[in-house]
Amino acid sequence: MAIRLGDTAPNFKANTSQGIIDFHQYIGNGWAVLFSHPADFTPVCTTELGRLAQLKDEFTTRNTKVIAISVDPLDSHQAWIKDINRTQHTEVNYPIIADEDKSVAELYGMIAPGITEKTTVRSVFVIGPDKKIKLSLTYPPSTGRNFEEILRVIDSLQLTAGYKVATPADWKNGDKVIISPSISDEQANDLFGTYRKVTDYIRYTDQPNS
Repeated sequence: MAIRLGDTAPNFKANTSQGIIDFHQYIGNGWAVLFSHPADFTPVCTTELGRLAQLKDEFTTRNTKVIAISVDPLDSHQAWIKDINRTQHTEVNYPIIADEDKSVAELYGMIAPGITEKTTVRSVFVIGPDKKIKLSLTYPPSTGRNFEEILRVIDSLQLTAGYKVATPADWKNGDKVIISPSISDEQANDLFGTYRKVTDYIRYTDQPNS
């Protein structure tokens, strides 16, 4: 069964490039990004894993841990990490899961019909402190993932988890937000002070935590 938004992220234990982990313990009380790549030593994913390493501090400031996975073995991961570090001018600073028996890939629906035996689809899952799936994305092999967009989504998820607001199209951290339609005008005055009312259901206000 496909994993849906709001489902509990399946827990697992696995061997990684940084040792054995229990996934829910790894997440702890924070957020996590789990992303898969189809195989080691592939060009697009090499750039992605390098870029993720460069942005790790950005994820850390958001109390978010990152972890990658493929069905290649640990010795392959260790050799590939050397290539990533050299070609992307960085140091891989997060674990990569060696899912040789494909058990984790099966748990998360990463094995698509008709693909080769040693390939997982290029999925991204954002998981909250409650261990629920907050976002899932699947990319084609030819298109590199945009980790700035993933950071933007995490900003939105964390903001809207704490306040009764939503983020409009192309929103970035610090932009105005939309007051939830479930909030009356009177409640909006109490919660947000001033706001701009465009229609009965579109009301803009300053970002509450900025």
